[in-house]
Amino acid sequence: MTSGLRVDTVRKEKALKNKVAPDQGGNITIHDVARHAGVSSMTVSRVINQNVNVREPLRERVLASIKALNYSINVAAQSTRAGVGGVRIGILYSHPSASYLNEIMLGGLEHASKLGAQLILEKCGGLQSQKNAVNRLVEAGVDGVILPPPLCDSEPTVQMLKRAGISVLALATARPLPDVSAVRIDDFQGALALTRHLVHLGHRRIGFIKGDPSHTPTDVRYKGFLAGLLEAGLPLAEDLVLQGQFTYKSGLEVGRDLLDRDDRPTAIFASNDDMAAAVLAVAHGMGISIPDELSVCGFDDTPVATTVWPQLTTVHQPIVAMGRSAVGTIHDKIRELKQGEDSRPTHQLMKFMLMHRGSTGPAPDKRL
Repeated sequence: MTSGLRVDTVRKEKALKNKVAPDQGGNITIHDVARHAGVSSMTVSRVINQNVNVREPLRERVLASIKALNYSINVAAQSTRAGVGGVRIGILYSHPSASYLNEIMLGGLEHASKLGAQLILEKCGGLQSQKNAVNRLVEAGVDGVILPPPLCDSEPTVQMLKRAGISVLALATARPLPDVSAVRIDDFQGALALTRHLVHLGHRRIGFIKGDPSHTPTDVRYKGFLAGLLEAGLPLAEDLVLQGQFTYKSGLEVGRDLLDRDDRPTAIFASNDDMAAAVLAVAHGMGISIPDELSVCGFDDTPVATTVWPQLTTVHQPIVAMGRSAVGTIHDKIRELKQGEDSRPTHQLMKFMLMHRGSTGPAPDKRL
C-alpha cells in the first residue's frame, strides 16, 4: 500500500509539472510551489530565504515540493536578500489621490537613484487583491515595502508583509503602529493651525468635510478642527460636518449640500485639496464669490492647490521630502537587518506649513 501511494504521488507531481509548465511558459513560480506544498507563498519565501520562524516539518514539505517541481530559485531576488546587488523597495498603493502619489514617487525615485535602490510599484484593491499584490512583491524579491495612504493604516496588510519577513514603512499615517516605521506630519496641529486662521479672519460658521474613514488622518484632522473651535469658544454646528472620501467627486457632492442652503457657512474646511478644489468648482457654478462670500481651504498642498483659482489656502505637507525620507528610512532598516543589527522602528515627524493663499479672506460681515 505504501508503494502504491508513492507511485501515485510521483504521478501527481509529474502531472502538475506538465500542467504548470505550458501555462507559465515553462517557468515554475513560487506560487506553484506553494500550491503543490499546500502552504502560502509567504511560507515558501521564508523557507527559500532560510527564515528560522518555519517549523521543520513545514520546511521539509516545501523543500520536497521545490525538488519535485524542479523549481529554479529567483537568483536576482536571492542576491538582493543576501546583500549582493541593489536593494529592492516596493510601494504598494490602493486608490490614493493621483497627485499625492505622483509627489511621493518624485521624492522616492530621486532618493532611490542616489542609493542605488530599485523601486517596484504595485497597485491593489480589496483584501484579496492586496494578498495577490503582496505575493507579487515577494516573488520580485523586495526587501521592504512602503505603504502610502490609505494602506498605511491597514493592519492586515502590514501583518501580511511582516509574516513574509519584509520590512514595512507607513507613510503619512496619523497614528503609526508601535512596531512599524513611519514618516508623517502632525495632522492634529496642522488642522488646529488652519482652524485658527479661519477664526482669526472672523469666521464663526465653518463647514467641515471629513475624509475616508479608513484613513487615520481623517479623525485626527477633525479633532484638530474641534480643538480650534473649542479654543475660540465657538460651538460645533453638527449639521455643517459632512462625510467625504478624499476624492474630488465626494467634494462635489458634499459641497453642493453645504452651499445649497439659506444659512450656508461662511467658510469650508475640506480635509484635503481634492475635495476643497471641488467645493471651489461648486461655488463658481453657483455664482458665489471666493473669498468675498465664502472662504475655502484644503490640506496637503498637492499640485491641485495652485492650479485652481483662486489658489487654495492649505496645510503644506512636504510630500516629496516625505517620499524621499521614506525610501531612506526603509533602506536603513533593510541594511541593519542584513548586517544583523538590532533594527527598531523609526517614527519621523516632519514639519508642516500653513500656506495662506487667495481662497480665504475675512468673513463677509467683517469686511469694511
